[in-house]
Amino acid sequence: MGRTSEAFVVPTPTNIFGRVVMLGILLALIGVPCFIFYKDAYPLRCLHISPQNDLSNSSLLPLNNEQVEVELERVLKAASMKDKTVILTTLNEAWAAPNSILDLFLESFKIGENTKNLLNHLVIIAMDQRAYQRCLEVHPHCYALKVEGVDFTVEAYFMKGNYLKMVWSKIDIQKSVLQMGYNFLFMDADIMLFRNPFTRFYEDTDFQISCDNYPLNNSYDLDNNPNSGFIYVKSNHRTIQFYKFWYDSRITYPNQHDQVVLMTIKSGPFIREIALTIRFLNTIYFGGFCEPSKDLNQVCTMHANCCMGLDAKIHDLGILLDDWRDYKSLSPSVRSSWRGTWNAPQNCSVKVDHHYRPKKVMHEEKKY
Repeated sequence: MGRTSEAFVVPTPTNIFGRVVMLGILLALIGVPCFIFYKDAYPLRCLHISPQNDLSNSSLLPLNNEQVEVELERVLKAASMKDKTVILTTLNEAWAAPNSILDLFLESFKIGENTKNLLNHLVIIAMDQRAYQRCLEVHPHCYALKVEGVDFTVEAYFMKGNYLKMVWSKIDIQKSVLQMGYNFLFMDADIMLFRNPFTRFYEDTDFQISCDNYPLNNSYDLDNNPNSGFIYVKSNHRTIQFYKFWYDSRITYPNQHDQVVLMTIKSGPFIREIALTIRFLNTIYFGGFCEPSKDLNQVCTMHANCCMGLDAKIHDLGILLDDWRDYKSLSPSVRSSWRGTWNAPQNCSVKVDHHYRPKKVMHEEKKY
């Protein structure tokens, strides 16, 4: 009666279910190979996003030990000197953010004496995804360290929150580097590099470490007060044994950071048993806010130690760089007899501010 005679078939639940199943199989056939290809090509860029889709709380997918070793070996090999030496530093989001510690750290390499080429051998170990992404923007050698169940994005305040987990993860990754046969110079990123430090290291020494102060004036004296923010280590059976012992000692001495444990074990029988050679570095060359180097004609590094709070560090490290630029602007003849001093620290203080609270980095203006 004016209508077509074609039948109108109502889809049954069985038909609908069958189509859904076929669609799912088709997507799986296409999607899984693509994901496997992407994961193999970019293993450190596969993210696990939290339910809130907050990237600051996301983490890299766990990798098995073989994947971790392959990726770490790749980065170390690309950055290595001819004698298999690398320079290491660690960063979290707070320190890696624009106009924070990382920018000052890299700038010091660029304006130091015979230090710019050392950037080719620097490996930045990122403690969280944002730090890793920021590293990729500014530096060629980046490694993403995954520590399960820990949020390293916030500034780690001394002996609070994740601080202990962060410092012990540094010792663990250093141990892995030694086990892979690489020597390393580890530098905290709040250390400014002004001259090539390798010219001031001792020959035939396994383990060399900076000091907060150097009153004993004896590099062999085990009563020196070490600072694990600056360490030069040669890979051999003694240092590998030592690092295993040091790392395991966190269990023997719970709730203590790596430096306190090192102070305890460095004079112990195990060190003598493995015949590890230890030397302590003079603050004339490797100074800091605890005890500044007093001679700009000899200084290699200055460390923002004895300093609480990220903002204070950024402010005073900036002053160090300005002082260095002023020194470099002098003529060679004036510079050789220069007896000027640093204008920092100013905002830094060894006194602990119990009211200070670390701050999350804000991301409203820039995503990275």
